[in-house]
Amino acid sequence: MELTNKQFLLDLLTTPSPSSMEMTIQKKWMNYIKPYADEIRTDHAGNVIGILNPDADFKVLLAGHCDEIAFVITKIEKDGFLRFSKMGGISPKVAVGMKVEILGANKTLTGVIGANAEHHGGVKEKLEFEDLYIDCGAKSKDEIEPYIQIGDLAIYKREPEILMDRYISGRGLDNRTGAFIVAEVLRKLSEKNVHAGVYAASTVNEETNLGGAYFAAAGIQPSFAIACDVTFATDYPGVDTAKYGDIQLEKGPVLAKGAPINRKVNQFLQKAAQDLYMDVQYELTPRNTGTDADKMRYTGVGVPVGLVSLPLRYMHSPVETASMKDIQEEIDLLVKMIEDLSGSESLNPLDD
Repeated sequence: MELTNKQFLLDLLTTPSPSSMEMTIQKKWMNYIKPYADEIRTDHAGNVIGILNPDADFKVLLAGHCDEIAFVITKIEKDGFLRFSKMGGISPKVAVGMKVEILGANKTLTGVIGANAEHHGGVKEKLEFEDLYIDCGAKSKDEIEPYIQIGDLAIYKREPEILMDRYISGRGLDNRTGAFIVAEVLRKLSEKNVHAGVYAASTVNEETNLGGAYFAAAGIQPSFAIACDVTFATDYPGVDTAKYGDIQLEKGPVLAKGAPINRKVNQFLQKAAQDLYMDVQYELTPRNTGTDADKMRYTGVGVPVGLVSLPLRYMHSPVETASMKDIQEEIDLLVKMIEDLSGSESLNPLDD
């Protein structure tokens, strides 16, 4: 299955978008959806929302967050080395020996995260961020301070790769893929006769506080909302599928089941999948989902939510890997589900 508009996805993946610094990617996303939306809104959180049928009473919100995990500079040493901590869920073990791009207040610099040579004892077994530093080649604090400030952010310096013309790999697929999917759903629905109001949101801050999703849902007050995110694939060596479930690339989108998830939303999605002869997978979210769905659910008088996820290998690493077939199928599933809505559906699970 050929992924439509793959170049736009690659453009998103090469655009730095650390949590709290999503402005550049949001402008690109907004420009992309302009030809397809009846209306575009932004808010003080930094969300961008493309709307179809803004006058419709029945409203569906799709949220895909555009922010990525990052590092935050915490100290500049007198010899010019940079100390840092994490902005989102990054393991220090994965960071060792990686190239980074520091989005400095006055200049973007390339640096490397130093790794102690094996000859000098190697990398500590119990590694903490306090053990790591970034080397930009500066010889002193005075040399680097004109460019870098405390609180500046850094990301892995990593270009996306296409693997065997099947998979896409790189940093920040979590969740620029979701922002891409939401944009493509809006684009395809703009060509169809849709009865519901469609609110396609590229949200911010998911990796750190889920605040963007709260702003978006609180402002829209949708009839129901779906978070479009990623979930842990378990189809590579060393993963205990008995413990973590059996989620595979190229086996279709993943629907969440659990207490936070509205059963009617899943019924809509399952029917659309059946009509498309599409396989879907399931994951369990008994208490919460760890996604935008958790915040959207608690806005206003309460919002029924669903979660549709893309299977992703190597979560929160510089080589996150997903299937282009799964991406396209998730787009098709959401388009079909929304296209089939009459706008009079009840989300009350007690209604037959």
